[in-house]
Amino acid sequence: MTNLKPVMAVLAVATLGLAACEDRDHDGMANPKICADFKAAPSVTAAADPATPVEECTRRWAYSLAGSRDSAEAVADAVVAACAPALSKWNQASLGQAAPSGGEQALSLTTGQPTNPLAEHSAFAQGRALFYVVQARAGRCKAPPVKNGVPEGL
Repeated sequence: MTNLKPVMAVLAVATLGLAACEDRDHDGMANPKICADFKAAPSVTAAADPATPVEECTRRWAYSLAGSRDSAEAVADAVVAACAPALSKWNQASLGQAAPSGGEQALSLTTGQPTNPLAEHSAFAQGRALFYVVQARAGRCKAPPVKNGVPEGL
């Protein structure tokens, strides 16, 4: 029985050492230089690029929700849901634009698959949301200020 005490002590010290290494290694992986600056105004306006409100919404909500323990994909889905009003406005504005002539279906410039503007807007929002969640986690970035439960600037 007394032979177990030194073994247990060695195991405990090894476990603590590994935990310390894991924490140190994880801290060393953070890159705060990739974090967004929420004090700066967006460089592009919605008039110049209709995707700007969706971009800004996904960035602010993704940084706000990145601390969740859910998977990045689940958090990105929540971000897109929070940004549904901005995405809907963008989709509504694009409905008035002319469709491809001759009944041809447009091809995605990213995948080459048949698509339409609404599907591309949705893919854009989903992609940006996932990117910003991962970026915020990788940089251990601060969330934007919040007012009334919503990230400021929205």
